[in-house]
Amino acid sequence: MSEPSIFTRILRGEIPSEIIAETENVFAIRDIAPQAPVHLLVIPKTEQYRNVVELAAGAPAILAEMVALANTLAAEHTGGDFRLVFNTGAEAGQTVFHVHAHVLGGGLPEGTLGD
Repeated sequence: MSEPSIFTRILRGEIPSEIIAETENVFAIRDIAPQAPVHLLVIPKTEQYRNVVELAAGAPAILAEMVALANTLAAEHTGGDFRLVFNTGAEAGQTVFHVHAHVLGGGLPEGTLGD
């Protein structure tokens, strides 16, 4: 059996973090290394899926719930404009292999893609 992911440990209360929003299947926290003025993470409560491709194939309703929560959080924190990013694979920047979405807003950092 593998170790639980950092997100599972946060959800269990083993690692301190403020859960800023929660639904039946997903929860959201602030990123500890923000890449934009607003940088939130939306995470399924199950660690069964390592990336968004696996999640879309195995539990599309949870993926839809993640997107809906991201939209709600963006409305509250960025006025509704946001970027939703899923990193898939180590070479794409994924460091925690428990699927999660980055909700970025509040202005784009210099040098990012604008379209």
